[in-house]
Amino acid sequence: MAFTYKRFYTGPVQAVVFDWAGTVVDYGSIAPIDGFCMLFERNGVPITHTEARGPMGTEKREHISQLLAMPRIRQAWTELHGSEPTEADIDRLYQEFIPIQVEAIDKRAGLIPGARETFDYLVERGIKVGGNTGYSQDMIEGLVARAADEGYRPQSIVAATDVPRGRPFPHMTLKNLIELEVENLHACVKVDDTLPGIDEGLNAGLWTVGIAVSGNEVGMELADWQALPAAEQDRLREQASERFRRAGAHYVIDSVADLPEVIEDIELRLAAGEQP
Repeated sequence: MAFTYKRFYTGPVQAVVFDWAGTVVDYGSIAPIDGFCMLFERNGVPITHTEARGPMGTEKREHISQLLAMPRIRQAWTELHGSEPTEADIDRLYQEFIPIQVEAIDKRAGLIPGARETFDYLVERGIKVGGNTGYSQDMIEGLVARAADEGYRPQSIVAATDVPRGRPFPHMTLKNLIELEVENLHACVKVDDTLPGIDEGLNAGLWTVGIAVSGNEVGMELADWQALPAAEQDRLREQASERFRRAGAHYVIDSVADLPEVIEDIELRLAAGEQP
């Protein structure tokens, strides 16, 4: 007689995989926006911050490709250059983008408030930490070094160029977890400030945590956010949180500083036999 056996993991959280910009560094995820706007400005087709944020979270060559596919940008490019953008154009733009992005990242590489404390909390509990990013490895060398100087040292760092497919595919997160040698995917958490990053975590079978305020969805520097009236903060927070909830995030928090309470809640749910 056939029977169904369901296996439950009831232990503690084993690993957390963080995005970088907007999640642990670069409050507001400004560096990518600075980079894309400068790139397109130099090529005669200025884009808005809203347009630049549209594909956020994807690998950066793919991000350029998606920007050029937007009807307004595609039309402006075609009118200026006399033909629609080609794969060769995307390749050229990507190569031009790399040094622009490296410079922009360097200007905004500081840790988000609470990131160091959350990292220390995880390490003290024996929870492994990984990081992944839509940036390429050559874009993040300085970023990784500065973060280490400030006390944030993930044990696994994966860039979009290290895997066959970037977000929303789960490849980066799964590579992180292989390198971290975790035992059970249900014991792992993905934290990200973009919707493709949440998709990545869900596709990998993890608990997912959306970052509503410090990252891409609100997209404001810390001082500008703090200067807003409380009612406006509440409105923007709720808009961002709703987008994450619709994307399937298990939790939504303002910033990485709020993660410890989420970890403790996930461990209670795991102990009760829940799965992501």
